[in-house]
Amino acid sequence: MNHAISSTSLSSSSSSSFNEALKTTTMKKTAFSAASRRVFNVVFSTPKGQNQFSTTTSVKATTTMSSKSSKNSSFGFGRWWCLTSQQQPKSSRHHLLRNTFTKQLSFFKASSSYSSSSSSSRAVTVAGAASSAKEAKTSSMTPEEIASQPRWELERHFEYDSPNDGKIDREMDAIETQCKEFKAKYEGKLKAGENNLLLEAIEMFEEIDIKLTRALSYVSLASDTRLEDAKMQQRKAQLMQRYGSFQGNFLQWFSLEIANLEEDDVEKQYLLHDGKLKTKYKAFIEEERRSKPYNLSKEVERALTVRSAFAGKRQVVEFYGNELSRLRFPMKDDESGETKEVNMEVLLAKMTSSKDTKTRRECMNILNEGLVKFERTCALSLNMVAGSWHIENTERGFKNLRSQRNVSNNVPDEAVDSLLTAVKTTGVDLCKKYYRLKKGILKETQGLEEFTWADRNATIDIGTGSDSYSWEQAVQICKDGYEKFSPTMAKHFTDMVESKRIDVPAADGKRGGAYCSSSYGCGPFQLLNFTGTQRDVATLAHESGHGVHFILSYQQGILQYHPPLTLAETASIFGEMIVFRDLLERAPSDQDRLQMIMGKCDDIINSVVRQCSFDAFEAKVHEKRQNGQVTPEEMTEAWKECMVDYYGEEGDVYDSYKDTSHLWAYVSHFHNVPFYVYSYAFADLVVGALYGVYAKQPEGFEEKLLDLLSAGGTKGFVEALAPFGLDPASDTFWSDALTAHLGGLLDEAEQLAKKLNYQK
Repeated sequence: MNHAISSTSLSSSSSSSFNEALKTTTMKKTAFSAASRRVFNVVFSTPKGQNQFSTTTSVKATTTMSSKSSKNSSFGFGRWWCLTSQQQPKSSRHHLLRNTFTKQLSFFKASSSYSSSSSSSRAVTVAGAASSAKEAKTSSMTPEEIASQPRWELERHFEYDSPNDGKIDREMDAIETQCKEFKAKYEGKLKAGENNLLLEAIEMFEEIDIKLTRALSYVSLASDTRLEDAKMQQRKAQLMQRYGSFQGNFLQWFSLEIANLEEDDVEKQYLLHDGKLKTKYKAFIEEERRSKPYNLSKEVERALTVRSAFAGKRQVVEFYGNELSRLRFPMKDDESGETKEVNMEVLLAKMTSSKDTKTRRECMNILNEGLVKFERTCALSLNMVAGSWHIENTERGFKNLRSQRNVSNNVPDEAVDSLLTAVKTTGVDLCKKYYRLKKGILKETQGLEEFTWADRNATIDIGTGSDSYSWEQAVQICKDGYEKFSPTMAKHFTDMVESKRIDVPAADGKRGGAYCSSSYGCGPFQLLNFTGTQRDVATLAHESGHGVHFILSYQQGILQYHPPLTLAETASIFGEMIVFRDLLERAPSDQDRLQMIMGKCDDIINSVVRQCSFDAFEAKVHEKRQNGQVTPEEMTEAWKECMVDYYGEEGDVYDSYKDTSHLWAYVSHFHNVPFYVYSYAFADLVVGALYGVYAKQPEGFEEKLLDLLSAGGTKGFVEALAPFGLDPASDTFWSDALTAHLGGLLDEAEQLAKKLNYQK
């Protein structure tokens, strides 16, 4: 069967309807989400709410605290946020460790013939012949193919000529005037009374928010593909300084006054204007009011916000991220034998895709040694983050290390503690059981005698397909998977591809990793670093899930469209799951099926156990920071302790942890969003539970899931999951989810391994 695949061959009729929907949404002024501050900021490379100013222990809040607005005001930085850290290298982020797409992609490609006139596509014809399959395995993407991959068309969607377009400055001038009018008209006048101005004030606030989102999202996204352009970075910094001035001088007060309103004031105004305030903005108002116990005075919050653009933690964290993107590593070219300098994306892609254990270990050694010279920059940034977090928690009155994150996620401390406990017990036991199985299979299939950390994500090379994919093939694979589950989701995916909202190639000077930016009113947009690997296909499925989630939830308006972190990864991980299940059903052999299931187990462990080990590392560093600076050597020791806690002593499962001591230096979540990583575990297990419901009763499930995604930030995670019969507040929810989700796949993998004589 022939499949002619190209980005232009997908349906183009849906693109116009997609753009029309965006225009309609913007015209209605449906506002932006306060909850979006919970995710990552494309502009700053730091999360909303974490713009602390200093690690000093000065008693003056103005020198030690972050602005309240950057944590709680919807006018903080949420409007530009993306769902994944834009600096996070692939192997340090669970959703980029996509072993799931190992042979499930391979057999799909190996059983079909592809052709395309696109210069970035390679025709691969494999009519089931073993020799052809082996040839496909050795194919790789050339520099010319990478260079010809699609780029996003920001100017088309934002309607600016360039980041230096004078139109941006004129719009910022007009926004400043409107901000001054907003403050003069509404400050101190939100209480119920003669005028009842709360609804009117929120509507003007969201209008300003939409305008700021457009200008600053554009410049931020443009800068992420030009990190080595000093003038571009200077331009972004200039606009962010203006934004900080607007926020601190004219907008900061609004969130504080909403939080401080008496309950009776709010209830009285809910009854006015035909109930519009309650029906349209209740979730936003409740979000702001949850911050009341942690707010500082209006004067202090203002000072912190104005200062944030000029001094403090954010600048150090951004420097760390930019330097991380500039790192180069010596790597030997397989064809020419020459050693050349490559970026981290290329090195990690080679390590995770190689079938040769010697190559994997060489790459791990190069990575670890290359990070040694970078660890002091990393330690400086992480000390700033941990010190600021400590002062923030102390001055604002948060109960424990994670409470600040939990409040912003609208999830109780007890639920997070229950999750972490379940992973540390049930999750770690299943993790060790899985790696013992993998160790045995690698020994039988590759002759592996020593199981090291470099082999952790090694592919079980027993299938019949390819390991390399063109962009067009990746698009078709994801489109088919989405289409089988939900034509609505497939349509939105196709729209994103057709309307050039994805920046595809792994180009120098570009932000590493991958993300999906909401960019309300003009978005969404995806930044990828696509090199044709199986994990890159999985990343496309993942980030496209975020994009679909944004599109569906835009109807809630800019103040309420973004879900809490506890649900923010639902669509992205579910997107991967439906593509995985679609391909699993078409597996041509038990070998292919085993490899696919093993890859999926790798994914779940990386999403759940590994992310919770990251959380434990953060806790150790933050606790030490309360007593003074933490040295790079102490961070390395904490990293080693967490590896043992979650993966066992050397000799238990892994024979060696060689070349792992400095890997903490490139996990940028620690810097961008403290204690964010548990959200990945949360989401993966929730999706596992959701898919279990779908597998038992698919009828009506799509409609329920689309309703959940469309709700955006208007529902908490307990309310959102209730229609599926799931209760995440249950004491056994997390351990049950682990047993069913990871344990079920592991049982099937063990049965197949025994059947194929890979396990005795």
